[in-house]
Amino acid sequence: MPLETILLLFSIGLVGGVWNAIAGGATLFTFPALMAVGLPSLVANATNYLAMLPSNLSALPAYRQELREIGHRIWPLMAYSGLGAICGSLLLTVSDPKLFDALIPFLILFATGLFAFGDLLRARAIRHFGDHASQTLVRIALFAFSIYGGYFGAGLGIILLAMVQIMGFATFHMANSLKNLLAASFTILSIGVFGIGGLIAWPEAAAMMVGSTIGGYMGGRYAKYVNERYLRIAVIAFGVLLSGVYFYRMGNA
Repeated sequence: MPLETILLLFSIGLVGGVWNAIAGGATLFTFPALMAVGLPSLVANATNYLAMLPSNLSALPAYRQELREIGHRIWPLMAYSGLGAICGSLLLTVSDPKLFDALIPFLILFATGLFAFGDLLRARAIRHFGDHASQTLVRIALFAFSIYGGYFGAGLGIILLAMVQIMGFATFHMANSLKNLLAASFTILSIGVFGIGGLIAWPEAAAMMVGSTIGGYMGGRYAKYVNERYLRIAVIAFGVLLSGVYFYRMGNA
């Protein structure tokens, strides 16, 4: 790879790692970056999973105390999300690349909408269904959205963050620790499926992984000092802009 490509992917991985560790949603800009350096859409999507895996793993040491408090409650959630991720990843390996290309702007817009309105959806679920019923619905939703996560994944970190808060992990840092662990666990499963399917571009993944490792550690360590409101606004604006660009490209293809 040319040096400028390596530096670009490292830089995007660094920023994406910070953001993924704090809240999630970095795929909204890491996936387009991989496409911008010449990877086909299916390969870019699969490569992105491996490239951003360290951003969740390297954030976990900062949340050791929160994860100890969660304890055994994590295992059923990992099972739901893991099974869904495998289903979604298998679906991607047999997808028509042209169909996937056509879905990209809709998937990005969908992810951006979930990112923007996750808090509202969480509040309405509890209000309309009650706490116990909403827990069951959230577990079903966790499986369903993990299928989506295994297939594309943009914005899934925000979705996971909202879901675990519904489940009673109300403090931001406890919810974020669980989100990072769930994201890391089902990403590993997806990478296994994509690796067997030959969809991962390893050099590009390695360049971005170095950045996402550093960024994930920084994000987990300094999350308490970040103004989430401004970051959320920036990601939502970028997601809307990006979906508009892909809709434009699709219309002029």
